[in-house]
Parts: sequence; C-alpha cells; structure tokens
Amino acid sequence: MSLLDKINRDTTPKHIAVIMDGNGRWAQKQGEERLFGHNFGVEAVRETLKAAQEIGVEYLTLYAFSTENWNRPKEEVDGLMDLLVRTISGEVDELHKSNVIISSIGDTDGLPDSCRNELQAAFDRTKKNTGINLILALNYSAKWELIRATKNIARLVKSGDMKLDQVDEATISNMLSTHGIPDPELLIRTSGERRVSNFLLWQIAYAELHFTEVLWPDFKQEDLYKAVLDYQSRERRFGLVSAQLEKNT
Repeated sequence: MSLLDKINRDTTPKHIAVIMDGNGRWAQKQGEERLFGHNFGVEAVRETLKAAQEIGVEYLTLYAFSTENWNRPKEEVDGLMDLLVRTISGEVDELHKSNVIISSIGDTDGLPDSCRNELQAAFDRTKKNTGINLILALNYSAKWELIRATKNIARLVKSGDMKLDQVDEATISNMLSTHGIPDPELLIRTSGERRVSNFLLWQIAYAELHFTEVLWPDFKQEDLYKAVLDYQSRERRFGLVSAQLEKNT
C-alpha cells in the first residue's frame, strides 16, 4: 500500500503550514551559491502543492520570506526578490488552470514594486477560483503581526469604538493577517531544525509540529504524505485528557 493510500481523507488537516528551510545548505552541498538552492526549491513548492491538492488540503501556507530575511547579504535578498517575481509570473497560468487561489500574509507594502505588482496580478487572476488556497507569507513575522494587532485594538479602545472588556481571542484573531483563515492543524519544518522561527505564533497554538531532516529542495510529495500520516497518528486533546475525548465521541 502506498503512503497516499494510507491517508485517511476524513482526518486530513484542513490547513498545513510549511517552513521551507534548507535551500542554502542544499546548494552548498552541490558546491553552488545559496541562490542555486532557492531556485531548486521552487520544484519542491510544486510537489507540495500537488500533494496537498491530492489529499484534500484546503489551505497551504508557505513561509517564503520573513522580515528577518532582509538582514541577509544584499545579493541574496535581491536574488530572492527577482526569483519571487519570476516564479509568480511563470507559475500563475498553471496555478489558475489548477483552480488554485493565491493570496499572501505579511507586510507586502515593504516589498519592491515589481513583487507587489506580480502578486496583485496573481491575486486578481485567481480570486474567483474554488480550489486550494495557496498563501504566501512574505515579509512576514508573527511579532510584527501581533504588534500591529495590538496597536489596532488600542486605537479602537481609545476612540471608544471598543470596550476593553470586549477584547478576547476572537478580537485578536480578527486583527491578524490570517483573519478568515482557519488556524493550521499541522506545521512542517524541513532541514532538521526544530524551531518555529517567528512564524504564526498565535495561530499554531494547537498545531501538531512535524520536523524532517529533508532539505527543502529535496522535499517530495511522499514527504508531505509522511507528515500527514504522522499527524493522523497523534491524539489531539486540546487541553483535555484521553478519557474525555473518548466520552465525547
């Protein structure tokens, strides 16, 4: 039986988030510059998206560029921005044919005009599609997102449009970049690193974490299936004990 056949479609996570790590190390193993790995990482995105579509995932969020990435060498940042533009422009037709909806989270105002223009064109082209939602986290950090949400809530309280005792979890969730999107049930990080790197800190409070040694350019459909099977093997208790879950089923 294949890995795909083992997956229970009834308990497939609705939302999977991925920290795509290891492009630079993969390139170095090939004796190449880091950007060489980023270019090959595009194929891993295709593989992951195809696998997610195959098993019925509704939302796939990819950590494409963090606010901290601006601190990398200028030639790498410039290369990443150029790759982003070329990739979106080159892939949008195929994504549209596949019924994919493209959107983003993060401070996209801080991206170069060329990136923002290609992103907007992709959003407009695919917004009426009804398939999987491909969400690109660009110039994103969870701390930036939570600070922005806190400031927005403070302004509402100060203006009298909201009372302090009305602020709850839903209030904060609605102020985040991901408002209207279900929280991820599964977070995958490649390359063997075991940290979440300022990614969706609020949203992954109850997500299952899957870490794999596979470097991102080598990540294939089967690797996503392994992560989902790992997820499906776990008991998700949300603060309860096993006996309570059994009683409620």
